[in-house]
Amino acid sequence: MQRTIKKTNIFVGSNYLKSTDLMDEVIRFESASIFQKDILVLNGIDLVVKPGEFVYFIGKTGSGKSSLLRTIYADLPLRAGQGWVAGYDLTLLRKRQVPYLRRKIGIVFQDFQLLPDRTVAENLLFVMKATGWKDKNQMRRSIDELLTKTGIPTKGFKMPHQLSGGEQQRVGVARALINRPEILIADEPTGNLDPESSDGILNLIQEINRSGTTVIMATHNYRLIHDFPGRVVRLEQGKLYETPQIDEENIRENPESFESEA
Repeated sequence: MQRTIKKTNIFVGSNYLKSTDLMDEVIRFESASIFQKDILVLNGIDLVVKPGEFVYFIGKTGSGKSSLLRTIYADLPLRAGQGWVAGYDLTLLRKRQVPYLRRKIGIVFQDFQLLPDRTVAENLLFVMKATGWKDKNQMRRSIDELLTKTGIPTKGFKMPHQLSGGEQQRVGVARALINRPEILIADEPTGNLDPESSDGILNLIQEINRSGTTVIMATHNYRLIHDFPGRVVRLEQGKLYETPQIDEENIRENPESFESEA
């Protein structure tokens, strides 16, 4: 199978487009069907995300937001249609190649998923070691840089339970940035946070986006979408729809399309 990338044909039988810097898209799905186990969640979808975009996935609980994200980072297999993420053809992706794809993707979870028995710095160090980092001095420097970038420069020695929810999520963002990913995926990253902390996390994620990282964020908090604009893709009844930027009139006219976070 061949793909055309800025007039350059690159053979992808080996599963990876090595000239990813030439790509005019970081994610593409064509007639893709997304399954959760044996249940069809999304059917025949088409989606293109270009480098540097900030894209919201919105939709009711069960609409397929998390399933689509999990397919993007190869936690769920793509069983029908075509899909490419960060140069990898998902239909040809082998199990041993998944870690290499995921080094190009940073993931921020709703429930933080920090190791409770390790300090903040040790949480980051654990991921570094797991993804092949060797130079101890470089690792220490990078931890300091990541904590500074995410606004928690003095928290490296703290245990997760000693941090507020917003601070724990900042650690989650720092962890997602360890390998300088092309794509940052945020799955309901503010779902467990108060409004002030939510705004802080969105400011941080938008700053990361402005530095050139593509961001895909699943949420049903329409206030955040209104306050922090981006491209909006709505998931509904097994399909994807481009949606106008959220405003108060849009919410009043289509209340069934949005849900406030609990």
